[in-house]
Amino acid sequence: MLNIKFVKAEKLKEKPDQNNLGFGKYFTDYMFIMDWDDGKGWHDARIVPYGPLQMSPASTALHYGAEIFEGMKAYRTADGKIQLFRPYENAKRLNSSAERLCLPELPEEDFVEAVKALVNIDRDWVPTLPGTSLYVRPFMIGDDHTLGVHGVHHAMFMVILCPVGSYYKEGLNPVSIMIETEDERVAGKGGTGYTKCGGNYAASTRAGKKAEEKGYSQVLWLDCVYKKYIEEVGAMNVMFKINGEVVTPALVGSILPGITRKSCLQILRDKGIPVSEKRITLDELTSAVENGTLEEAWGTGTAAVISPIGLLEVNGKKYTINNGKIGEISQMLYDEITGIQSGKKKDTYNWTVEVK
Repeated sequence: MLNIKFVKAEKLKEKPDQNNLGFGKYFTDYMFIMDWDDGKGWHDARIVPYGPLQMSPASTALHYGAEIFEGMKAYRTADGKIQLFRPYENAKRLNSSAERLCLPELPEEDFVEAVKALVNIDRDWVPTLPGTSLYVRPFMIGDDHTLGVHGVHHAMFMVILCPVGSYYKEGLNPVSIMIETEDERVAGKGGTGYTKCGGNYAASTRAGKKAEEKGYSQVLWLDCVYKKYIEEVGAMNVMFKINGEVVTPALVGSILPGITRKSCLQILRDKGIPVSEKRITLDELTSAVENGTLEEAWGTGTAAVISPIGLLEVNGKKYTINNGKIGEISQMLYDEITGIQSGKKKDTYNWTVEVK
């Protein structure tokens, strides 16, 4: 169990309007910080007022990208309880990312305890309106104050919180996606594609900006070796319903093992819906659109949960999916997962953890 020191803020912030939260714009009163030193391990766990960090200009995170993060949410139920969704899965994935980037691993129980403690102190920030939640961002940085390239000797684990609404302005309405055929995520097998590190997202920004300028919400990424296999859509995993079967790219080391993805697959299989995890080529996908066997497509992720895809663009050619409407499977998955998260549906999987 962590010995968490609490430093009280002199003045608490005014809460934002729940009808206009956006995503990641407002931050709560407090944040969690804990240090790690080679030979000493994790120490000095503390919850302090949210504010700027004091860092050396030579910090390893700034120069060599020694940084990883997670994304999760806290939800308020109708009876006033606050609960997390599969936090131990986030803890496991953080450690997988840490191992790849040579950052220190964090005991899963300590990860969950830190998140619960911070959410509990900032519990008044958990919004109540439908479709809102408290976004939880745990992250870790290497913070050696030297320019030598080597393993990390000092690191910091932190958690910050922000009340959020819908990730996409479209909400649950289908989004338009552009398939990216030039830029790459620099996430090939053996690389960092399966981790949540800042470099993966930084490398995707140019293509995302190009898609946005053309009126698209996100890009659909191809593999960086053959440039023909579907991998992820933006910052989410992707699924397709083709000829009655749900198909999603297999986790081959270049794709993030999404927790929402894992939850969707469990629900689909339990409902008897055929599911395949396999490599899907761009040609197979476009052929399925053209011959009418692609019935639905959607992204899965913590921020949006389910994001239906209504339009795909490939090299200037546009393909409409399901007449630009949300599909039956997409809607069902959204209702099931958000129902469990919000407490409206019974959690038969024991996925939720209450913050008391």
